[in-house]
Amino acid sequence: MSDFQNPVAGFGVTFKAMFKKRLTEQYPEVKKPTAPRFHGRHQLNRHPDGLEKCIGCELCAWACPADAIYVEGADNTDEERYSPGERYGRVYQINYLRCILCGLCVEACPTRALTMTNEYELADRTRESLIYTKEELLAGLEDGMVDSPHAIYPGTDEQDYYRGLVTEAAPGTTQQVAVSKGETPSDQAAGNEESQERQQGVQA
Repeated sequence: MSDFQNPVAGFGVTFKAMFKKRLTEQYPEVKKPTAPRFHGRHQLNRHPDGLEKCIGCELCAWACPADAIYVEGADNTDEERYSPGERYGRVYQINYLRCILCGLCVEACPTRALTMTNEYELADRTRESLIYTKEELLAGLEDGMVDSPHAIYPGTDEQDYYRGLVTEAAPGTTQQVAVSKGETPSDQAAGNEESQERQQGVQA
């Protein structure tokens, strides 16, 4: 009797599903909101004054089970400072062809520089475009921020940043010349003028 019941019981699950209401997602016209802690595309965060939180320690790369993260650290200088500490992430890449969006890299980060957003549309046409660089992962500038590199807030140190004592860039803070990226003072001056014109246009 049991030999006869086993296949019938299996088909019972099928028959139950046949009469249930079908759930159809109208994607991409209608996008369903994700959960608040959804694991989506990564983001490299900034301090409130615009300096980068990443210190180039490579712990995220070591924690990644898929070997999807590549990091190269470099030393900060007073003339070209990207983070409050001694080092910063000069090169940062995430290969989304390998990434399994597990979030272990976020747990390994000691400065909360790396978090995951709710963005999940990562499909593209080439393999190269799915290797995200630091420029693509770095968070945008908000009010009170100055783009890195620039000097730390006067009278503070690295620990003050982690304590949350720095809430915005100091008045008069200007962007430094990114010599390591091949930038020259003339390039920086042109960039500052363009930035000022953009800000004036926004205010108008």
